[in-house]
Amino acid sequence: MRVLGIETSCDETAVAIYDSDRGLLAHQLYSQVALHAEFGGVVPELAARDHVRKLLPLLSSVLGAAGLSKSQLDAVAYTSGPGLIGALLVGAAVARSFAFAQGLPALGVHHLEGHLLAPMLEADPPTYPFVALLVSGGHTLLAEIRGLGEYIILGSTLDDAAGEAFDKTAKVLGLNYPGGPALAKLAEGGRPDRFPFPRPMLDRPGLDFSFSGLKTAVVVTARNVELDAPTKADLACSFQEAVVDTLAAKCLRALEQTGATTLVVAGGVGANRRLRERLLQMGKQRGMQVRFPRMEFCTDNAAMIAYAGCQRLLAGEHDSLAIKATARWPMNSLRSPISMMTTST
Repeated sequence: MRVLGIETSCDETAVAIYDSDRGLLAHQLYSQVALHAEFGGVVPELAARDHVRKLLPLLSSVLGAAGLSKSQLDAVAYTSGPGLIGALLVGAAVARSFAFAQGLPALGVHHLEGHLLAPMLEADPPTYPFVALLVSGGHTLLAEIRGLGEYIILGSTLDDAAGEAFDKTAKVLGLNYPGGPALAKLAEGGRPDRFPFPRPMLDRPGLDFSFSGLKTAVVVTARNVELDAPTKADLACSFQEAVVDTLAAKCLRALEQTGATTLVVAGGVGANRRLRERLLQMGKQRGMQVRFPRMEFCTDNAAMIAYAGCQRLLAGEHDSLAIKATARWPMNSLRSPISMMTTST
């Protein structure tokens, strides 16, 4: 089955084609970073308008890169939530219209499910079950992944996501958008122990996260020191180390709690070099596997959407002709295609 994937949940326009036999055939992404940089963050209306401009040319380009015509596709998968509603509607409308015109089935995919399954795009994918850490600008959660649609949420953020805390701390330090990568780069020249920032919620049981207090600690500290270049680097490094310590400790708890021996890390913050180093070191010490998707599949992309959609379509899932787009879509509402078919019968 050849599935066209479309991703427009936020500020990246992405298209991909996944073949169930041959794997990923082509994928391309257009980033809106330059568009939103002058505003210091994503402007939803501008994001939606830019998706309108870029999506169809990108779709044609991906078809050309894969050496396929529209008639050689078998289905369309698109991100239907969660995300910015205007941006989602652009992708959903194009995907559903394209599918209707070609007489193809179209399936709305959960954005976070795409991230969780992104490591399955690798040549040597992890095997179920495993524990997944999804850590991005909008989400931080730990889940036990037992199979397609079989997700047990072990813990999630109670306030700011880790990536959001990175971005807000970057603003405090006067760094340009996007703040997370800029802060990580600045941290490379800093000291991790100069500022003893808290490791949120490690002093209590459970696997939930909270980064608002850590962010506040950075803000208060920044107000009481001279923000010269070395101090900014130390603040960035100390903050990053606090986040990494917290994520690593919670991952270890999740692995011990579930008895799983494989940890999969997905989402944009999964590209953070220090986090990767720390988790790989933990895995080596504990005899556990730690797996990451390629850097290009950590951030939003259509390859993960095409893959997730393909797996659900192959399992018999299908949508109506309605255009599906929802800004909020609880992940615990997802079910496996097999259980859905059993319930419907």
